[in-house]
Amino acid sequence: MSRALLRIVLLAGCFSLVSLAATAQEVVHALTGIVNNINSAAKTIAVITDDGSDGIFQDMTGSRTSIEFDKNIRTEATAADEFKKKGARVIVFYYGAGDVRTVVAIKSLGEGPFTKDSGTVVKFDKKEHSLTIKDSSGAIESFKITSSTVADTDAGAAEGLKFDPHKGESVRVIATQTDGSLTALFINGALAL
Repeated sequence: MSRALLRIVLLAGCFSLVSLAATAQEVVHALTGIVNNINSAAKTIAVITDDGSDGIFQDMTGSRTSIEFDKNIRTEATAADEFKKKGARVIVFYYGAGDVRTVVAIKSLGEGPFTKDSGTVVKFDKKEHSLTIKDSSGAIESFKITSSTVADTDAGAAEGLKFDPHKGESVRVIATQTDGSLTALFINGALAL
């Protein structure tokens, strides 16, 4: 009797593991760069990435992969198969790692000009929607954060107003000048300098 019970328990455990694997979602991350090539036939997009990582992304078109992607960010982005602006500075939303990354959507950052700053968080004011960082030379820079700001964290891409960095955390910020102050467009909070 105990052998039969053991088999039933093992069988139930196997089904539980299979169902967990089937419901797993890919976490969508983000990075910035310039679209270098769009190959519709091969379903790939090549990006000269700001972080220096490999910039060839597979198009998600036709994939049945379940993804975890912030709905507010998704509405402001263009589906990967619909994006056609070669040479545009963009935020690439993707899942996967290394040589096997799949592009989900792309958000154009516009014409610029853009600033790129890296440093450590000195102050983050959630109420005032501002981020202040200190770069390696000791210079202090402050950025306004809006609902259109995208932050990439260890947990994936998030709307900038949901970003909550800690003092001393390393970040990279892509920003633009708006009304005399810098507005963050992208914050890489999953950065190790």
